[in-house]
Amino acid sequence: MYNEEAVEAQIAKVEKSLKETHYHKGDRLKVGVDLGTAYIGIVVLNEKNEPVATELQAAHVLKDGIIVDYVGALNLVKTLKEKLELRLGVKLLKASIAMPPGTESSIKTHRYVIEGAEMEVSEVLDEPTAANNVLKITDGAVVDIGGGTTGLSIFKQDQVVYVADEATGGTHLTLVLAGSHHLAIEEAEAFKKDPAHQKEILGSVKAVIEKMATIVKNHIAGYHIDTIYLCGGTCCLPGMETIFEKTVGIRTVKPSNPLLITPTGIAMSCEAFTPEKTYN
Repeated sequence: MYNEEAVEAQIAKVEKSLKETHYHKGDRLKVGVDLGTAYIGIVVLNEKNEPVATELQAAHVLKDGIIVDYVGALNLVKTLKEKLELRLGVKLLKASIAMPPGTESSIKTHRYVIEGAEMEVSEVLDEPTAANNVLKITDGAVVDIGGGTTGLSIFKQDQVVYVADEATGGTHLTLVLAGSHHLAIEEAEAFKKDPAHQKEILGSVKAVIEKMATIVKNHIAGYHIDTIYLCGGTCCLPGMETIFEKTVGIRTVKPSNPLLITPTGIAMSCEAFTPEKTYN
């Protein structure tokens, strides 16, 4: 059952682990690599799912959940992994990954990235289901809106009964802002992330968010859903949940930092391992 207080506490600790390291010698570790359209992140947890260390980097090596720059993706994962290994003083041996629903054909490429970074792939799951490792809902719809895709999983009695994915996400918001404000794509992306402009941004992209919400509404039609749970980096935009709730007509919940929900859930699915190599 969804426990807002527990979710917020968990993610707050993950946020702190971006700067703080909480590794104790002998800890067994769990690693999640989130290969996203806008960001690549690696979350390290201990066996109790307590955050140990996290690294996050903006990236443009995927499009709509598919790796379009393999070398770039591999180098970024290697770099983030090396940063974490230096922070921890141990070698990361395994990692879990997640895919947007419906992109199973890309699993091999994602695996190759992880293996190229010298980690064994522990688990492969879809992104909304990974997010639910953190949210822990038994009934409802988890909607993960990333940079390139909107994925959803419907849960009934703690079981996934339906998954879907659509090629719409934060990139589409950026394109709209670029056109409406006469900005280059890079400038529009920076503008989108600037808290000073967020009310203006929400007004400019409202129609795109309503379209995303309508897509979700169409997918969940026929299912009795009482709550939608939003996560993913694009949902960091304040007010998205209000537009979703009004458009779909269903209560919509969003954690305070939706960006970190999925990578944390990916890490939670990893088989715990004991680091074998320490750095001098």
